[in-house]
Amino acid sequence: MTAGMSVLTASNVVVRYGAAEVLAGVDLRVDRGELVALVGPNGAGKSTLLAMLSGDQEPTSGTVEILGRPVAEWRLRALARERAMLTQEQRIAFPFSAREVVTMGRAPWRGRPEEDLDELEVAAAMHTAEVTHLADRAFGSMSGGEKGRTSYARVLAQQTGVLLLDEPTASLDLRHQETLLDSVRSRVREGAAAVAVLHDLNLAAAWSDRIVLLHQGRVVSDGPPSAVLRPELLSEVYDHPISVITRPGADGQGDLLVLPDRHAQRSLL
Repeated sequence: MTAGMSVLTASNVVVRYGAAEVLAGVDLRVDRGELVALVGPNGAGKSTLLAMLSGDQEPTSGTVEILGRPVAEWRLRALARERAMLTQEQRIAFPFSAREVVTMGRAPWRGRPEEDLDELEVAAAMHTAEVTHLADRAFGSMSGGEKGRTSYARVLAQQTGVLLLDEPTASLDLRHQETLLDSVRSRVREGAAAVAVLHDLNLAAAWSDRIVLLHQGRVVSDGPPSAVLRPELLSEVYDHPISVITRPGADGQGDLLVLPDRHAQRSLL
């Protein structure tokens, strides 16, 4: 895989559900070797855009391409060998164990030479997601965080060049949020492309190469964290006073901290 090569493109994507326009002419390009965070308030269209990029849903109008090919032209199993999708909700109807859930990620490779790597890839994915000790536990008996990490391990086991993650850190504690995004970062350094919906702007600032800020179905800013995470823009989009602080780092690079400006909020009450 070559870094810098475009793997995902969305061109003038519009999504309507009845009279409601959820996405309004969205353009987006994601290259290999980058982690893109989709951020914005509730209802901004983040998860809908991710579903369009994955091919799980079709836009009302506009085009989505994976590896330069319209997503509608891909056969499902071939598409599953190129991109893996982690959804918000972790629901499995039958009492599968964690190992069985992670092994589901190997399904696209069945009948191919890569199938010989199934056990190795499953074990490696479970180790990375720190769920090896849960191997024999029924998925339904796990906590929300354990389910989230097991589902992430399934995505890793799928061994694709594109990772699409919808709120992957939502149910995780602080340490597991950091270790999960660090593992995504590692895959990106190896040449993968990743798009993650994140509500925590501090995580987006710390781990992403680019941030795409959505509001009311439109992209209002797209760029490096320092260019997107501006207090005046965030305060307008989130309809709440927000401060952005640069904390000096030991490496000379400043860390961005995004905080609600409670003093300003009180003065408005």
